Amino acid sequence: MDNKIVIFDTTLRDGEQSPGASLNIFEKLEIARQLVRLNVDVIEAGFPVSSPAQFEAVKRIADESPAVIAALARAKEADIKAAAEALKSAQKPRIHTFSSTSDIHILGKFGDEKYGKTLQEKRNTVIKMSYDAVAYAKTFVQDVEYSAEDAGRTDIGYLSEVVEAAIEAGATTVNIPDTTGYTFPEEFGKIIGELRRRVKNIDKAIISVHCHNDLGLAVANTLSALTNGARQVECAVNGIGERAGNASLEEIVMAIKVRKDLCGFYTGINSPEIFNTSRMVSGFTGLVIQPNKAIVGENAFAHESGIHQDGMLKNKQTYEIITPELVGVNKTRIVLGRHSGRHGLESRLKELGYNSKGEELQAVYEKFLALADKKKEIFDEDLRVLMGDKVRKEEEYFELVSLQVQSGTTAIPTATVGIKTGEEILQESAIGDGPVDACFNAIERALNIKPEVEAYHVRSVTSGRQAMGEAIIRLRCNEKSFTGRGISTDIIEASARAFLQAANQEYLYLKKLSPIEGEEELSVA
Repeated sequence: MDNKIVIFDTTLRDGEQSPGASLNIFEKLEIARQLVRLNVDVIEAGFPVSSPAQFEAVKRIADESPAVIAALARAKEADIKAAAEALKSAQKPRIHTFSSTSDIHILGKFGDEKYGKTLQEKRNTVIKMSYDAVAYAKTFVQDVEYSAEDAGRTDIGYLSEVVEAAIEAGATTVNIPDTTGYTFPEEFGKIIGELRRRVKNIDKAIISVHCHNDLGLAVANTLSALTNGARQVECAVNGIGERAGNASLEEIVMAIKVRKDLCGFYTGINSPEIFNTSRMVSGFTGLVIQPNKAIVGENAFAHESGIHQDGMLKNKQTYEIITPELVGVNKTRIVLGRHSGRHGLESRLKELGYNSKGEELQAVYEKFLALADKKKEIFDEDLRVLMGDKVRKEEEYFELVSLQVQSGTTAIPTATVGIKTGEEILQESAIGDGPVDACFNAIERALNIKPEVEAYHVRSVTSGRQAMGEAIIRLRCNEKSFTGRGISTDIIEASARAFLQAANQEYLYLKKLSPIEGEEELSVA
């Protein structure tokens, strides 16, 4: 077997399903372009049938990307047709269809007697649905992937039957997901090995795996599957995704690279682009990278212990198995300031992986100048923050135009806000238990809303006394949660912007998006 491992990136699909990680079309396009620089083999761009925004994002990415572009679809004609339409202009289109295969999923999702009265009858229905879905997808594209959802908890005999049927229908890749992160590495490796032995036409398709991290074993399970014959891995940048996340792209790639002596595999990943990709995804999604995260965490190449420092000074290999440069960690400090022009900003953003031009660049440049008036020096992390907090007027129904706060040890915290909605500017004042609470109360009065604050976090995202502060808030309105993120050198302003962004998310959800309904879930893992 060829030892080339196909890297299937699902950051834009499963990764975006992380709570609070919703991405707009501009952000998806920027990440897709960066994934091309990273040289991933397959980009799963989204789930076209789920909403107009998802459809448009897949279509825009398919229009310009040279990579294989995959679109997700349930085993339904409407889903598959929408995926095919979104992929129409792709150079290398792939339809990725799926159905549930474990007894737990079948009895839950296909409990209605129309799918069969007995478990065996329902199983037979799922096999037929899977076969028909792949065959229908094959009428649109040559490259079809089939996923057996919850394969990790599926009877191996039945799983073999489903996989064989999918390949017979024309699937070129068969994906074996550990949807719930349930299996242990040896156990999951045996599943792959058994499929290779039991499925008579397995040589006609690539075996893929998609592991979740519920028990912290996603990367280990993925590597075990590779040693047992899998040749495609589905993973996400920074390991983001449903619940505890997906197998981490950077960890899998670097494990294969560092231990090639042990496994003999290789990927086509351009590893010096890993760090830029990681920071871009973190900036756009607002999902913080834990400091001790392998490969891309802030502490991944930091050494504090005296013994470690002494060893590093004598020979870096004593405590580092990966050099920072290998994953794109550049220790050179590039400083921009208020006198820097658009050309210098554009050039530096391009080095960081962003591709802003025209009106988009102008919007970022205006925010850059505003920040430069507050800070003497602008560093790479500041630019990443700006790109994650760029102007998106076409998606901002509520825009913060003014904020005044009075607070002190002997004063009653009071906030006054000015919020633009269309051509109207709403102004309200309120008191609260601290300046942030007063600010939230004023916004609620202005918009006439009273959401529940489920979560609120603040942190410094750059260094120094003039650091940029990030506020992330999750609001619950009408039985649904919406996440907002705000950035500013003033943490109270950042909090206000985060609150308004969450309110904008609710507005967009109610006014623009129309999620589809059905007895099956809209996610596969």
